[in-house]
Amino acid sequence: MFIGRDRELASLERMYVSDRFEFAVIYGRRRVGKTALINRFIDDKNAIYFMGVESNAAQNLENFSRHILEYVNENAGESIFRSFQAALEYVFKLAENQRLVLVIDEYPYVARASKSLASTLQMLIDRYKDTSKLMLILCGSSMSYMEDQVLAYKSPLYGRRTAQMKIQPFDFSEVCRYLSNFSAEEAALAYGVVGGTPQYLLQLNDTVSMQENIKNIFLNPISFLYEEPINLLKQEVREPAVYTAIITAIAGGASRMSEIAGKVGEDTNTCSAYLKSLLHLGIVQKETPYGETVSRKTVYSIADNMFRFWYCFIMENTSLIARGARDLVYNRIEPHFSEYMGKVFEEICRQYLWKQLLNGSCPVVFSSLGRWWGNDPTEKKQTEIDIMGEQDKNTALFAECKWTNEKADVGVLETLIKRSQLFAYKNVHLYLFSKSGFTKGCMEEAQKYENITLVSFADMTAIR
Repeated sequence: MFIGRDRELASLERMYVSDRFEFAVIYGRRRVGKTALINRFIDDKNAIYFMGVESNAAQNLENFSRHILEYVNENAGESIFRSFQAALEYVFKLAENQRLVLVIDEYPYVARASKSLASTLQMLIDRYKDTSKLMLILCGSSMSYMEDQVLAYKSPLYGRRTAQMKIQPFDFSEVCRYLSNFSAEEAALAYGVVGGTPQYLLQLNDTVSMQENIKNIFLNPISFLYEEPINLLKQEVREPAVYTAIITAIAGGASRMSEIAGKVGEDTNTCSAYLKSLLHLGIVQKETPYGETVSRKTVYSIADNMFRFWYCFIMENTSLIARGARDLVYNRIEPHFSEYMGKVFEEICRQYLWKQLLNGSCPVVFSSLGRWWGNDPTEKKQTEIDIMGEQDKNTALFAECKWTNEKADVGVLETLIKRSQLFAYKNVHLYLFSKSGFTKGCMEEAQKYENITLVSFADMTAIR
């Protein structure tokens, strides 16, 4: 079942109907659904689809030639183009009188083996862009290569593309669409466990409980996801052991650079280089308090839900899992799920607020959302606000998110009001999000104010 990607498909369709030369760069992490998106787009179109392999230039040229000749219904037995330039020029000429889509998937594999490929493409684009109706799509999973060697200023292809798309994991609402048989709470846990990466969502079975899913896909040593984080790191980085140590440190509660370096046993400069790569891959995220840029307050956390779940619960239990003790491991980790889901719920609430903004239902027109933490001078202690967003110097919103089995009471609301007063905004709007709803006292107190919105998880997922 293909879901989501409506904006991406619409953008590709607009490019296609222009009937002039178009060049789209599509990139994103492995397993995120780039190839599925492209296949959906070209399903009813004249297209040559070629996926590069991690081999030499001759092998890739032979495969490319075969796909071209199959498209024109010629026997590829003896007919291999003598060079990528000859093959690509043939395709450009094919598209002089007809709309044709050429897809080179896993482009980095091909370009690394054929060093002159980018320059060849540059030359042919410049020569044929005014006469050819070709729609060229270059796709790649190596984000560093695609950004540095295709999109960057130093690349021969710089300035030739007409669009670029960084494909992101699904958000929570799209996950709910896919896992339609789950309850809203099970869908939230599923999102917390595997995130929005389509290939990981495919491992879930929404006709059985999330308890069974976790046992089957994480606590099973032969499952696809059992060693996925380690395997993914091996594909993306040169020293996966060091990266694993850093992610483990963050999963264990180390959030500042000095704390991470201390746990890993490396100096901060070394850790900084590794963290930069993890940030680039979207596995780790860096935060400062909302509205601040002071580096000494920077903290790091695991951004990818599947990585976070795996490093929080699976890695330390691999010996037990390998011995088949999946029930024992599940009973060990299940009591921690509610606490674990706190940060996941915050992200779901941020997504909800963005949707409210885009459909015109949010009273504060913010440009970004983030978390804030700092000193409360009244109580003389550190405090934090789950979500904050500013419209201008006078207007902002503040939100608290509670993922507990108890209804949020009036004390939670009073705390949110008090924390919002740490700032000098004249106009504020407060959101209180709760998994389990609100006590009568909390609702009565909220009704006294015009600037407070109570949102239960049931309200957020009423339309699925």
